[in-house]
Amino acid sequence: MTFDRREFLAGMRASLPVVVSAAPFGMLFGALAVDNGLSVGEAVAMSAAVYGGASQMVGIELFGHDIAPWMIVFSIFAVNFRHVLYSASIGRHMQLMNGWQKAVAFFFLTDPQYAASETRVERGQPLGFGWYMGLALAIYVPWVLESWIGALFGRLITDPEALGIDFLLPIYFLALLLEFRGRNHWLPVVIASAIGSVAAIHLVGSPWHVSLGALCGIAVAVLLPPKAPLDLDEPIPAEGHMEAGE
Repeated sequence: MTFDRREFLAGMRASLPVVVSAAPFGMLFGALAVDNGLSVGEAVAMSAAVYGGASQMVGIELFGHDIAPWMIVFSIFAVNFRHVLYSASIGRHMQLMNGWQKAVAFFFLTDPQYAASETRVERGQPLGFGWYMGLALAIYVPWVLESWIGALFGRLITDPEALGIDFLLPIYFLALLLEFRGRNHWLPVVIASAIGSVAAIHLVGSPWHVSLGALCGIAVAVLLPPKAPLDLDEPIPAEGHMEAGE
């Protein structure tokens, strides 16, 4: 499929809320990475190669302790397990992409990338490589630059919570979650995921609560019976129609 410049620009425009809400966390990662012994170059390289906020945070926390390498890998896998589910779900809608385009697309598959792509598909719009990469690159490049800025100047912001900037990304994710409220059993699945995640963070701890909460939601979705599809062949009686003899 040929590259569509208009679709690429549309994807870039769709990235603006993500770029704004993720900026504090990109800079926070850079600052924390330097505080944990990484150089500025290493912090930027980690953002460019790993490209996963939660897994990067977990990684720098574990790097500073005497922990076996396999445990670090396993912990990061636990955080990123949801991406296995993301790829299985979004891969069904990538018919317009060839093999190498899918491989590139999966590298950029983050939480907001998945949510925005699913929303686009639900609206009946095609998931082409141009739109996907317009969104992906417009998020990826600022993320790497924000990590660099945070590594250089992050110590100037001693308390992000005092400024309220730590709440931007949760608000964005809540808005993304609400966009899926029209799906079958949305509310029970969300409640199960929330309860499972809260219980897991108290009983097991971070980062396991992310994947365990997701698994609770999946379990509920599997157990609940699917809603019967609407039978389009069945005639719908007109309003006020009277049966013969009435």
